[in-house]
Amino acid sequence: RTRTKTTTMSLPTHALEIDPESSLQFTITRDPAKDGSDGSSRCTMTLRHPGNTKGYLAFKVKTTQPRRYLVRPNQGIVAPNSSETVSILLVDKDRQVLWSSYERLGQSALDHSKDKFLVQSCAVADEFSAKFANEPRMMGEGGGGQYKKELVEELTAMWNSASSDSNRPVYNKKLHVRHVVDTAAAAGAAPANTASSNNNNNNLPPSFQEGVDKRNNADKMSPEQLTDEVASLRRKYDELVAFSVNLTAERDILNNTLEQTKRDLNREMATRTALEKQGLKVGSRLQDSKSSKSSGGVSGKTLLIVVVVACLSVIRATNLGSLDGLGSVPVLGGMLGFDSPTQKSGRGWNDEL
Repeated sequence: RTRTKTTTMSLPTHALEIDPESSLQFTITRDPAKDGSDGSSRCTMTLRHPGNTKGYLAFKVKTTQPRRYLVRPNQGIVAPNSSETVSILLVDKDRQVLWSSYERLGQSALDHSKDKFLVQSCAVADEFSAKFANEPRMMGEGGGGQYKKELVEELTAMWNSASSDSNRPVYNKKLHVRHVVDTAAAAGAAPANTASSNNNNNNLPPSFQEGVDKRNNADKMSPEQLTDEVASLRRKYDELVAFSVNLTAERDILNNTLEQTKRDLNREMATRTALEKQGLKVGSRLQDSKSSKSSGGVSGKTLLIVVVVACLSVIRATNLGSLDGLGSVPVLGGMLGFDSPTQKSGRGWNDEL
């Protein structure tokens, strides 16, 4: 009694007592319907109001795997000194997956579950809790103790405002999930599994047959041998997973490289086509301009050479005195520097005088 009081006093006034305190355990069986259960794997969680406050407390249950677990009710109101039972159901499809993992690798495949639950609780106003005081709740398979739709919507809106309101304290409690196998059901299913496996193992390759034989002789192994065998299978499984992950990564890299190469090739072809189209026009223009420049250059050089040769010829002829006859030409003689006949006669008259 003293311990309970100490535990209750250590909790804040807006916190609910949760049972179990740290983890939720789900029992996995091969066929729950044949094992005398209702055909499902479920567990219950009790939320109790410790009575250290006169106000009602609201709760909300969350999980990291909402598609694997069905929680009823997942939110509600708890009166002082009263309790609420929350039922959590493991979906049958995931139960079968977990059972298959257990058959391949044993309990070690179920010991590292990352599934978690989060239970939140906070205080609510008397006006808000009064709406839930005398309201009937939907019971049975479909209802699961849920309130009617309007009240559920009000609870959801209240929790949305509480998560964004820093002035309203919210108590959070995390619970881990444990999956365990009913050993009696597993032992009863073992002979059937052995018989079916013996019927299907006649055509297996030798490498696979060795592993099957070890599995069939598991009941004859010591605990140490079973542990070693499970560890060996676990390592092989991890190697296969790592190998498949590496293959997937390499495939993605090759696909990305191929796509990038295709894009680069298409871009290069488009650029080359555009340059070829522009190159035909520019190239023809450049060729025309070059031809015109080259033709003009040849004619200029030829003309210059002709002028130089003509000048040299005139100079040579002048020195030899063979161009005196050109002096009688009025214009040409003046241009070449010859004296006209009149100038020659005048100059001779002056000399006589």
